[in-house]
Amino acid sequence: MTENPGRQRSATERRRLSREARDAFPPMGLYLVRDTASGQLRLGSSRDVYATLNRIRFELRLGSHPDKALQSQWRQDPARFSFEVLELVKERTDPAFDYDEELRTLLQLHGEELGLGSPR
Repeated sequence: MTENPGRQRSATERRRLSREARDAFPPMGLYLVRDTASGQLRLGSSRDVYATLNRIRFELRLGSHPDKALQSQWRQDPARFSFEVLELVKERTDPAFDYDEELRTLLQLHGEELGLGSPR
């Protein structure tokens, strides 16, 4: 019995897409969690900013976020929060480029712009 060629192509295509996703440059950058009711801001950086924002939302919905003040405010009204990506780091051709240092620098600059003492 021969395998369906159309099905084989789709399996091959899925493997190709999976490899591309695995090898893609991760979306590193800065994020902001904004409490629109109080005006409170939480600035942070991540080597995978979208995954970090998803994790924060998940923990808040689950009631297990480590920041108890944030968790308490979330319980009052989740609709008052916005989750934003402020800036993404561009991929560099230099293999020695220090992405962590770039994130620290951007975090400091945006923290100063937003008037935050010590960003997360």
